[in-house]
Amino acid sequence: MWGIIPAAGSGTRIQPLAFSKELLPVGARFDDGVERPRAVSEYLLERMLHAGARKICFVISPGKSDILEYYGAGNGTADFAYVVQPRPHGLCDALFRAAPLIHPEEDVLVGLPDTIWFPEHGFAALPVDRLAFLLFPVERPEFFDAVAVDGDGRVGEVQVKSREARSNWIWGAFRMPGAVFHDLYALWIERERSDEFVGTLVNEYLARGGEAIGVRAGEAYVDVGTLGGYRAAIRLLAQKQRALVP
Repeated sequence: MWGIIPAAGSGTRIQPLAFSKELLPVGARFDDGVERPRAVSEYLLERMLHAGARKICFVISPGKSDILEYYGAGNGTADFAYVVQPRPHGLCDALFRAAPLIHPEEDVLVGLPDTIWFPEHGFAALPVDRLAFLLFPVERPEFFDAVAVDGDGRVGEVQVKSREARSNWIWGAFRMPGAVFHDLYALWIERERSDEFVGTLVNEYLARGGEAIGVRAGEAYVDVGTLGGYRAAIRLLAQKQRALVP
């Protein structure tokens, strides 16, 4: 199973930083009993490993060698690959940079490395035989990609950053069979790589008879790409930590 982590964005909402936004310290971890800062992207990586991913592909821009240096030693449980998105042409372009690595029979997990979400085992709630979105409730869906589903969970439309969003459930991560990943890639190519957002591509996929499921198993979702989001992430982690204390 592959986990694709698109980490080529410039992070203009939270810059200036002296490093890539995906390495922003949020919370802490322990290495052999020593407490160390934890990069925000480690939370997504952890969730992918929980789901069974054993191959991780970071998509980085030419100037993000610090991500390679940070993760280059690996972690002992997964193999890491790095591909380059030469220019910032959107999330679809970033994800499909990984297409040459992925066999149609391999499962694919996708998430955003500047987010923190719960539950940690959220990927396990998603079916493995089709495109499936892990959905989270938010107060301001117009800032995200809202997902409209019917009573059986079938996705009817992804509303990309729409002020008229009909749902307050947004996608925070998704999984799919490798064959579906390549179907989406072929559709993106057919549409002359015009789709910047995953949502518009998925809407066309659905219009052509494709199927996607939305699973409302998400509990909390924070985008750490802004100062407000960073503060919210610190509060969320503190809340989760207090809940663990007997």
